[in-house]
Amino acid sequence: MSARRVDIPDLVRRKATARGELGLEWLKRLDLLVEAIAFDWGLTLGTTLPGGTEGYVAEAETRDGVEAVLKLAIPSDDGVANEIRTLEFAGGRGYAILLRHDVVRNALLLERLGPRLSSQGLPVEAQMGAICATLREAWVPVPAEFLLPTGADKAASLAGFIGTAWAELDHPCSSRVVARALSFADSRGAAFDPASAVLVHGDAHAANTLLVPEVGAAGDHYKFVDPDGLVAERAYDLAIPMREWAGELLAGDACELGRERCLLLSRLTDVDPVPIWEWGFVERVSTGLLLLKVGAREWGREFLAVAEEWAARNPFGGVGHRLR
Repeated sequence: MSARRVDIPDLVRRKATARGELGLEWLKRLDLLVEAIAFDWGLTLGTTLPGGTEGYVAEAETRDGVEAVLKLAIPSDDGVANEIRTLEFAGGRGYAILLRHDVVRNALLLERLGPRLSSQGLPVEAQMGAICATLREAWVPVPAEFLLPTGADKAASLAGFIGTAWAELDHPCSSRVVARALSFADSRGAAFDPASAVLVHGDAHAANTLLVPEVGAAGDHYKFVDPDGLVAERAYDLAIPMREWAGELLAGDACELGRERCLLLSRLTDVDPVPIWEWGFVERVSTGLLLLKVGAREWGREFLAVAEEWAARNPFGGVGHRLR
């Protein structure tokens, strides 16, 4: 089989490389994998889509002329099973419709949506409003037996990553920041309540929020792609817009601007601001450390610079761990 060469975004290549031999082998075989999936599913492939961070994404068209998007995720311990469960359970409510999938090859075929929210030049507040409106549609209760990680699982995972990465990177932020993040992770893990938990996206930022085409005069409507898939409190999803747009926060009083953002997200969703702040702090620190690990140093330093400002004043209270 003669495989075409595929374009791999730089951040996708970095993330795949950071996953070691598994990611490097995926990069090596990606051309053949794309060609095989296209043949098996009867797809005509178009251009590589920009903005993806967790895998290769390209326009596709089925034999029946249905416009779709092909996603091949970077291999990981969890694969795409959680993403598939999330999309199947949502059934198009707040999320792109899943047309086909292959768990073994980490492949998904999704309905094709419009441009990313992040590409439309909207003010940050308008983007947060669109994300929150989409979240309110997507947040639904799930059965007790639903097989997805919980908010408690996520809190423990983030705490473990922060402690390990901080040491491996030779302490790129203050111990106060890490202590505060670990304290907040403990707090949110202990607060997990299956009775009030909902299906959450887990990475609801503007690049994962896509315009639904042709909805008429009722106003713009969006759907999410690339869910991590969790059963957790609503505040976890609001941690993602809390951690984004670091440059905007650093252009002024980062702590006061962060507090105002937190209160806005709370008003838009009727979610208490304290868990939003706590999850947002944990996500900001963990993401900043991850960006440093994958070589996006300037971006990672911005994330952590905001965390330093937030930890210094901590407008919503809370205490930190004592680091050993």
